[in-house]
Amino acid sequence: MAGKKINGQISVAPQIAPKDLADIAQSGFRSVICNRPDGEGADQPTFEEIETAAEKFGIEARYLPIVAGKVGDEDTAAFADLLDNLPKPVLAYCRTGTRSATLWSLSQAETLSVADILEQTQSAGYDMAGVVRRIANGGRTPTESTEDARFDVVVVGGGAAGISVASSLLSRKSDLEIAIIDPADVHYYQPGWTMVGGGVFEASDTAKTMASLIPRGVHWIKSAVAAFEPKDNAVILDGCRVVKYGRLVVCPGLKLDWHRIEGLVETLGKNGVTSNYRYDLAPYTWRLVQEMQAGRALFTQPPMPIKCAGAPQKAMYLSADHWVRTARLGEIDIQFMNAGGVLFGVKDYVPALMDYVKRYGVSLNFFHNLIAIDGPAKKATFEVIAPGQEPLQVSVEFDMMHVTPPQIAPDFIRVSPLADSAGWVDVDQATLRHKTYDNIWSLGDVMNAPNAKTAAAARKQAPVVAENVVSDIRGHSATAQYDGYGSCPLTVERGKIVLAEFGYGGTLLPSFPRWLVDGTRPTRTAWLLKERILPPVYWRAMLRGKEWMAKPEKVSAA
Repeated sequence: MAGKKINGQISVAPQIAPKDLADIAQSGFRSVICNRPDGEGADQPTFEEIETAAEKFGIEARYLPIVAGKVGDEDTAAFADLLDNLPKPVLAYCRTGTRSATLWSLSQAETLSVADILEQTQSAGYDMAGVVRRIANGGRTPTESTEDARFDVVVVGGGAAGISVASSLLSRKSDLEIAIIDPADVHYYQPGWTMVGGGVFEASDTAKTMASLIPRGVHWIKSAVAAFEPKDNAVILDGCRVVKYGRLVVCPGLKLDWHRIEGLVETLGKNGVTSNYRYDLAPYTWRLVQEMQAGRALFTQPPMPIKCAGAPQKAMYLSADHWVRTARLGEIDIQFMNAGGVLFGVKDYVPALMDYVKRYGVSLNFFHNLIAIDGPAKKATFEVIAPGQEPLQVSVEFDMMHVTPPQIAPDFIRVSPLADSAGWVDVDQATLRHKTYDNIWSLGDVMNAPNAKTAAAARKQAPVVAENVVSDIRGHSATAQYDGYGSCPLTVERGKIVLAEFGYGGTLLPSFPRWLVDGTRPTRTAWLLKERILPPVYWRAMLRGKEWMAKPEKVSAA
């Protein structure tokens, strides 16, 4: 636990874990303040988990969540009130510690000099110069400064899409000054989490340090984005720093909205409730599958869009396959609770999936949207809205439950001028260029093109964006277009996969000849691809700008 002391009363820290509370107590802290909203990161424990651990050591815990870069006057006042009333010393934390340091700086503006604020935060290792300028400007965030950094291309997001597009840009124009903005220390191969939950991969195999993956020559700005000012070609960072750009690429991924389901946050990781959508919970999925001898297992799917629309089913099929192999399937009632009205959105793959639904005795419950969970009582509540019928709520008891959370664009995207009315970055679905701002592009899960949100989609999108950005820099029109390609390797049993590959409108877009991989039926070849080939392709090719089977399609002549 790397807490940094501002003064004798308060220290700030990056995200802490429940296991850190013993050290925090031993260090003398009597209170902790969480300034990070739950569900912001894939590996993030909930505040409920932190609070429970804090209580064991007699530490007061308070929740004051702040969206990155959105520190308001009421937030500052609330933070000051907590500091006045909580036992000292206090440890405040967020994703990197910057939001907590910002809150403290603003809360002291009326009692300390600017020089004192700057000195104390710098001693803790936080650059609050931007916040100090904000104080000096009467609370206004400056957009112009002699300290502003400027790059040819700024990439927001260091996930699969962000690192891939930066590498693809450099492979086309090696002299570009590129910056990636991302506060995370760890980069995750999220497609591997289904395999972790099925006992095939180890969780540690899906994680690498961000520093080891940032392309050579690319600047890594380890900060969260607060806001966009596209008219000024500026990105505002946490702490009010400004980064200017010639071209901007936006790909921060999406937000898992755990709080939208009442009671879910309090019961995740216990009471038989799990999710492969979180790094630390995928191993718990496998533990529950192994331990379950009899009873009811629920697998949920929320309304679209979600990343990897087949993931909720993958967890179910791999679990059922284990119960078949251990002769327990007959004692387990498997229920698939789907907010939508179809098993899979591309009809060509449904017959193969239905064969496995029947084999495993799965009960399909369409138009069932999870709205609440009572973990200790092992009861889930669903809202059922079927066409032509009155809405109703039903409660279902369970022994094990795999939850796929609702998913939305990150807060700083939804409130930005880049977003459409639904909160997603508004792009042309072929060129992936923003519809309003012609020096901005987007790819990955956060943009509004009607394609599947998968890593395979980002693999095809990155070269398209890179090609078009470089073409724009050279004064030419867009030269590459995206056909909506996405891939969903549906793990229907251990050793076999239905390899769904499709584009806009459900058009089948197979990568391999049918004699090698027939994507409409389960094959061992597709499993080999998922288990052995795709992980090294991801780490060693995609993230390094080696566009294996991802050559951009040229824009059709008018």
